[in-house]
Amino acid sequence: MRVLIYGTEDCPFTRAARDDYGRRGFSVDYHDVAIDPQALAAMLALSGGERAVPVILEGRTIKVGFGGS
Repeated sequence: MRVLIYGTEDCPFTRAARDDYGRRGFSVDYHDVAIDPQALAAMLALSGGERAVPVILEGRTIKVGFGGS
């Protein structure tokens, strides 16, 4: 299964989410919203304008933030 993660390189929760999903066998597509304006716009659309990272799209489920699996 694929998961899409929007975040920033300096965010420990983004790193933890990427590591956790990868460990669990997900194919992770990561977009750094600090350097990619299109990714930031897509993230804001998914999160309803919330600027917290990470924003995770797992199937049809959108999660804002990461606290572990």
